[in-house]
Amino acid sequence: MPSFDVVSEIDLQEVRNAVDQSNREIGTRFDFKGVNASFELSDDKILLTGEQEFHLQQMMDILRQKLVKRGIDLASLDPGEPVTNLSSARQEVKLKQGVDSDTAKTLVKAIKASKAKVQAQIQGDQLRVTGKKRDDLQEVIALLRGGDWGLPLQFNNFRD
Repeated sequence: MPSFDVVSEIDLQEVRNAVDQSNREIGTRFDFKGVNASFELSDDKILLTGEQEFHLQQMMDILRQKLVKRGIDLASLDPGEPVTNLSSARQEVKLKQGVDSDTAKTLVKAIKASKAKVQAQIQGDQLRVTGKKRDDLQEVIALLRGGDWGLPLQFNNFRD
């Protein structure tokens, strides 16, 4: 029976490259001369540190540019609120990976509402869609690509 998986993944190596490029650009920009500002990438978040909230806004723009150039969808970013004190400002940007259970449930409802002859199962942080015909699966892929689900979706493991 043909099937495919719906996942939401980020290439962490490309994110690492974008963060490194952003750090280099901050070092060369005139408006950041003499300013203590940097990006740090940890497991599933990027920490922006600067001296003022204005610097954080500029850094966020730089980071978005570098991520787009690297092919990372900006819907996978979840920026937190900036935290400022007298000497510094920090902002945490979380990276969303995997299809969370609430989004998976709405995806399943949308698939069932389309009346396609397929079955959708939630398997951890991904969604498996199976059907008898390849055409039905392609209709579901088109349906899911057309919607706005709040995170980037990829379709892999297509089996005939």
